[in-house]
Amino acid sequence: EMAVAIKTLKAGYTERQRRDFLSEASIMGQFDHPNVIHLEGVVTKSRPVMIITEFMENGSLDSFLRQNDGQFTVIQLVGMLRGIAAGMKYLADMSYVHRDLAARNILVNSNLVCKVSDFGLSRFLEDDTSDPTYTSAMGGKIPIRWTAPEAIQYRKFTTASDVWSYGIVMWEVMSYGERPYWDMSNQDVINAIEQDYRLPAPMDCPAALHQLMLDCWQKERNERPKFGQIVNALDKLIRTPASLKTVACVTPGISQPLLDRSVPDFASFGSVDEWLDAIKMGRYTDNFASAGFTSFDLVSRMTAEDILRIGVTLAGHQKK
Repeated sequence: EMAVAIKTLKAGYTERQRRDFLSEASIMGQFDHPNVIHLEGVVTKSRPVMIITEFMENGSLDSFLRQNDGQFTVIQLVGMLRGIAAGMKYLADMSYVHRDLAARNILVNSNLVCKVSDFGLSRFLEDDTSDPTYTSAMGGKIPIRWTAPEAIQYRKFTTASDVWSYGIVMWEVMSYGERPYWDMSNQDVINAIEQDYRLPAPMDCPAALHQLMLDCWQKERNERPKFGQIVNALDKLIRTPASLKTVACVTPGISQPLLDRSVPDFASFGSVDEWLDAIKMGRYTDNFASAGFTSFDLVSRMTAEDILRIGVTLAGHQKK
């Protein structure tokens, strides 16, 4: 016996939607790699039509990381990134351009193995206009925050544009599922990228990994690394863990001024309560107050022991 995942089309689908849905299965059926989701079979003779794949216990990578904020070692996170890069190298070698590489389209099994999923047009079939991720352009939809500028501007989708998206996935992984570009509008993201702004390093992210992200976000697509080079670079970092000790300093530079949002400036808040709310730590307001940390001066001098003592026990929250 084995557990499987079953994907079906909602009732009332058209013949064209059925064809598009099954085209995803025919694409997936050509792939055989430990970091690409495996097709087990399709059901077409009875209704509803079904795509049957291997079952991934931990679900999609973005929500899995958010549920486990701060719980993994850097080496574990780099291992996940290495798996995704290996899956993408395989797809690129098969001349397949994914176009929608994002943490929400990576699945994770019980051994933390990450597999690339979501092939084909089926992601556009659900009539979900509420999803701000996708913006219509010339009849198709593009996930702006994950997409290379040349693919947004003139729909030039290549393996190199997948590499750009991979850089965003790296950022999602190292920030435990934070939304790329936070609450900026899609248009603001497009303008920022055009002006050469790039996402800053997530908190405690090794400098070598942020540099690899910036390489993936080169404006000229020919200057971006190939997936094979990314796999090799990550393997090298895994073999020499000391190389991951240097943490990227988050200083506003050419890559950051607009996007350096990772550490809110105390000066822009009227009270410790307001600041805690802004960094999504409002649940600790009473803890800070009852322990006497009522001014920014006192908060700025807190030690790791103080933070633990007042009850901030989640690693991800301690980092904030």
